[in-house]
Amino acid sequence: MKKAKEKRVGKVTHYFNKIKVGVIKLSDVLSLGDEIVIKSKTEEKFRQKVSSMEIEGKKIKRAKKGQQIGLKMKKPAREGYLVFKT
Repeated sequence: MKKAKEKRVGKVTHYFNKIKVGVIKLSDVLSLGDEIVIKSKTEEKFRQKVSSMEIEGKKIKRAKKGQQIGLKMKKPAREGYLVFKT
């Protein structure tokens, strides 16, 4: 089976540990249901499906390039981690 091509869609700019939410500055479109991979500079950290996104406290289904979103994450992420869509 051929591995799907990954496309960079953003970068983690902040992570809130208590509520497990990462702030992501988008460089491309991201939608609910997309599969994403979170990576550090050296390795893949985890994969997850986008199940909840918000902008300024409002739930959204789709975010555009240039927007900053809050994204519920299943594992902790650090500032500077990259986000790829698979």
